[in-house]
Amino acid sequence: MADELLMGAYICKGCGIGDRLDCGQLEQTATRDGKAKYAKSHDFLCSAEGVAMIQADIDSGETNHVIIGACSRRAKVEAFAFQNVSVARANLREGVIWVRPDNDEANETTQEMADDYIRMACAESKFQKLPTRSGEQELNKNILVVGGGISGMTAAIEAADAGYPAVIVEKSAELGGVMGQLHKRVATTSPYAEPEDTTVADLIAKIEAASNITVHLNSTVTKTAGAPGRFDVDISTESGATSNVAIGAIVQASGMKQFDANKLTEFAYDKSENVITQLELEALAKEANGGPIKRKDGKEVSSVVFVQCAGQRSDKEGYLPYCSGFCCTASIKQAMYFKDANPDVDTVIMYDDLRTPGAGGEDFYRAGQKKGVIFTKSTVSTIEASGNDLTINFKDMILNDDTSMPADLVVLATGQEPNSGPHPYALQEAKEAAEKAGEEIPMEIEVTVDSILNLDYRQGTDLPHLKHGFTDSHFICFPYETRRTGIYSAGPVRRPMDSLQSTIDATGAAMKAIQEVENAAKGAAAHPRSGDLSFPSFRIEGCTQCKRCTVECPFGAINEDEKGFPSYNESRCRRCGTCMGACPVRVISFENYSVDTVGQQIKNVDMPDEFDEKPRILVLACENDAYPALDMAAQNKLEYSAFTRVVPVRCLGSVNTIWLTDALNSGYDGIILMGCQKGDDYQCHFVKGSEIAHIRMSKIADTLETLNLEKERVATYEVAITDVTRTTELINDMAKTIEEIGMSPFKF
Repeated sequence: MADELLMGAYICKGCGIGDRLDCGQLEQTATRDGKAKYAKSHDFLCSAEGVAMIQADIDSGETNHVIIGACSRRAKVEAFAFQNVSVARANLREGVIWVRPDNDEANETTQEMADDYIRMACAESKFQKLPTRSGEQELNKNILVVGGGISGMTAAIEAADAGYPAVIVEKSAELGGVMGQLHKRVATTSPYAEPEDTTVADLIAKIEAASNITVHLNSTVTKTAGAPGRFDVDISTESGATSNVAIGAIVQASGMKQFDANKLTEFAYDKSENVITQLELEALAKEANGGPIKRKDGKEVSSVVFVQCAGQRSDKEGYLPYCSGFCCTASIKQAMYFKDANPDVDTVIMYDDLRTPGAGGEDFYRAGQKKGVIFTKSTVSTIEASGNDLTINFKDMILNDDTSMPADLVVLATGQEPNSGPHPYALQEAKEAAEKAGEEIPMEIEVTVDSILNLDYRQGTDLPHLKHGFTDSHFICFPYETRRTGIYSAGPVRRPMDSLQSTIDATGAAMKAIQEVENAAKGAAAHPRSGDLSFPSFRIEGCTQCKRCTVECPFGAINEDEKGFPSYNESRCRRCGTCMGACPVRVISFENYSVDTVGQQIKNVDMPDEFDEKPRILVLACENDAYPALDMAAQNKLEYSAFTRVVPVRCLGSVNTIWLTDALNSGYDGIILMGCQKGDDYQCHFVKGSEIAHIRMSKIADTLETLNLEKERVATYEVAITDVTRTTELINDMAKTIEEIGMSPFKF
């Protein structure tokens, strides 16, 4: 029968496994306890001969569920990537022999660990199904780029050059964005000594010459519906005319807006037209076109002061707490404008910390010094304006002296703010903040910006924000990806950056969009579980319509149908399983990851009684950070308790509390949950999973009290992938705790 469960277990003896473990016993465990049809051992299972042995059994129809007892599931992925069969892995190398001492005293418990991991892999395999593509999608190669600045133009050109037609939507009458307003750009090529052409004209010319790039000027996106591979987008002009396009993926490159210098009253910006911003100076430089730069009143500038960090890196209300990164090199470039036109112009850059990021930053700074630009470590307190005369009051940080100086012109290095749409979770976050502070909870908040994408999502019209309004999803591992699958952000809407960084950023976002287009056509996840064909389904007869899955999904992948039941959008789904963890009646599952695939692993561990004095500690470890950290601990031969049984989970957000209840009822003495860092600097690959899990687990004390168990038996930790030593310490600390409070009474 095609759907008959045929489990074949394969035990590797390589990497010292055969020297430390009784592989014959492991084979017996697989067939007797795990109910595998057969079990085989091989000296090096990942070798060509070992892989061929397994493939031969698959081809002959002997097995359709392969169980690999060897190294970590994170190792030898390509070797064991068998097609059209379910594959489960038992971690005997990193999970057993590398974390246990090699001596007679430890041999018994080491073998017990290995036997349990074989049982667990068999149990997982038994309840796994092979995911199959839904067939709903077709390949749509069109890439929508929202924003026509340097980031947007670069993304469109890169996509088009790769064979993916691009559609640019720009709200103004011309391409170029902020970059188009500049006279020149900071040096991007060796020797990094002179300002360069902005290249905007070249990019526009390339776009006009490209047959597979369409440009909509004076236009906005007025509706974005659908999902990756099948976005349905309305583009409207200022006159109201609307066209509809089918899109595969989207890059939002809506750029930045300049910090409002009117807030800088101490710098007299609102009192003198001779106090200007960097962008306003670019207009004067363009007008001069290489000649002497003149003020707005027509006077040629003979002395100019650049004030760095104007309204930035400050805790003052309304100011920007962050560094925008580009401002110091921009001031050096602008000081060069004056020096190149007239070397006798006094140019002074007043800074707190001079930051010139990038490969050529230091060289560009030295080039400014050679031209005679003066750099002084100073803190400007006020600027006084009397007619056209300016006086800069500042503290010289080197001499520790309060002093002042005159200038014809003052240029304020104001920062970048992201040109983002409304934050879809702003009201929710405001309510949480008010509740935490004991203040009145707001029922609505003022929306001060227009929507950019006009998403037809229940979660809101635009991309979620991180700190300070920038759009991003995972700042370490997935820098372009947002919390809306198939929509990527690039350029300063994602984080503060200069023009070169924006160009590089846009290229990366375009490549990610292409990857998503191709994966969506297959019905597969793009990130972080790239290629995963599984997607959630639910038993409608068991659903209580509680809407927890809908609300907790971080990616907007779940809506409700007309009857109030969950309606899954597989192309938006990241396969994290957060919905599965949220479901109180356990009706949500994936073909290859479900309440049973994990729950049965937990239940199939051999549970000694209390007289054996062998406790059991369950570790549910996030596969993205905690599990790799445990693998690296093993590679460093860091030991942890032999009574530990580790189960990797897709995300801590997927942990259903029934797993904990079952584990405690089965006699586990302690449970450790290891997830990613949460909060503003989160590292969770699925954004909210770890945070949601911590909220759920904060209520587990009630369950423990009901069971008359100590609260110390369950612990939840934030673990980074670099916490190699700490992961083993957490496990060993739990072992010590169990030793102190005693083993679980449920062992009786």
